Amino acid sequence: MKFLLSDKNVFEYLISQGICTQEEQSLSEIELKPAKNFNLLVSFPDGHKILVKQERINREGKTLNEFADEWQVHKFFQLFPEISHLRSSLSEAIHFDSENSIIVFNYLQEYRDLLDFYHSESFFPPQISRLIGTTLASIHRLTINRQDYQEFFQKNKIGVDLETHDLSRGLERISPAVFGLLPADGLKFFTLYQRYDHLGRAIADLSNAFNACCFTHNDLKLNNILLSLNWEAAIFKESYSDEKIIRFIDWEQGNWGDPANDLGTVIASYLQIWLHSMVTSRTIPIEDSLRLAAIPLQSLQPCIAALVSAYLAQFPEILEYRPNFFELVIQFAGLALIRSIQATLQHQRTFGNAGICILQVAKNLLCRPQASMVTVFGMEVSDLIPIGLRTSQYPGGIYKTPTSK
Repeated sequence: MKFLLSDKNVFEYLISQGICTQEEQSLSEIELKPAKNFNLLVSFPDGHKILVKQERINREGKTLNEFADEWQVHKFFQLFPEISHLRSSLSEAIHFDSENSIIVFNYLQEYRDLLDFYHSESFFPPQISRLIGTTLASIHRLTINRQDYQEFFQKNKIGVDLETHDLSRGLERISPAVFGLLPADGLKFFTLYQRYDHLGRAIADLSNAFNACCFTHNDLKLNNILLSLNWEAAIFKESYSDEKIIRFIDWEQGNWGDPANDLGTVIASYLQIWLHSMVTSRTIPIEDSLRLAAIPLQSLQPCIAALVSAYLAQFPEILEYRPNFFELVIQFAGLALIRSIQATLQHQRTFGNAGICILQVAKNLLCRPQASMVTVFGMEVSDLIPIGLRTSQYPGGIYKTPTSK
C-alpha cells in the first residue's frame, strides 16, 4: 500500500479519481467514522454523501483483501443481467482502488442500521424480518446450483474458500504452547467449551454437512442490514417496492456458500438481542437469567418466525434440496453465537456469566436442534411451512413444491 488515506488528503484523492471537483471541496465536510477500517464520511454541498474506506494493514504490512472481495460481489451483480435487479437490496459501491485498498460507497443516508433501530425503539415488527427473509431467499434461489456463478467466485475471490471451510476454526483443543497467548477469560471459555465433547462433535458434523451451493453473504448480522427511514409508509401504505425497504451491506465475506448459514446467522443476531439483555450473576441460575431478560425471547419469536416463513414462501425448493434444512439453520445459529463469544474475547478479552449463558444456549442449538426449534420459533415448525408444502412426514420427509407431480 503506497498511499495512506487521511482527512487531510481525501479530497486530493477523490479529485484525482474524478469522484468530486475542486469547487466542491471548499463547501464539503469530512467526518471520521470509527470502524475496524479507516472510514471517512464526506458530505457534499448538494446534500449527497459518500463513504470512503481504506483497509487497515496487519502486522505483516498487508491487508486481508476484504475490499477486493467486496468489489467482486458488486461486479457479480453487474455482470449477470438476470440478477442485476437485486442490486437495489445491496450497498452502492462506486469506486475501488486495488493498489491502495480503498473502496468508495454512496452513503445511504435515508437508511439506518437495523440493530440500532431495534435497540433505540425496542420495537420488533415482524414485517421487517419478513422482508429480510424474502430478500435473502431471492438471492439464494436465483443463484443456487448455477455453475457459471460459482466459477465467477472461484476465479475472482481472494479470501476464504467456503467450499472447504472448516467451521471449527479457532476451537481446536489448545496446547500448553498457546496458554500464554490467551487471557484468563479465554482459558475459562476453552475449558468450558472443551468440557462438552458432544459440542465439538456437533460442530464437526456441521462442517461435514456444509454444502456450498449458492451465493451467500456469510456475515448477515442485524448491523449489516439497513432499514429505510420510511419503512412504515413503505410497508403499510405500499408506497414503493419492497426491495428498497432493506439493504444488505458489508459484503466482504460474500462468496459461494451454504444458505442455512446465512439464515442461521440472522436468527442468532435476533437471539443476541434477548441474550444481551440478561442480568447475570454467580448467584442467579442460568435459567432464571434467560427467563428474566429485559427483552424476553417471546418478543423476538414473531420476528424469527416471520423471517423463516417468508424465506420458505420465497424459496420453497430449499426443503426439497435440503430435507434437514431446519436443523441446519438452528445449528448454524448456535455456531454464530459461539463466534460472537470468540469476537468478544478477541476485542474485549472478557468471558463472564453472560458468556456462559450464551454458550449454554449455543450448545443446545448445536447439539439438540430439533428440540430447540419450538423454543426459537415460538411455534411448531410445521406452522412455518406454507400450506401448499406441508406433508405429514416432517421432520424426516421430502417436501414437494407446488409444481411437483
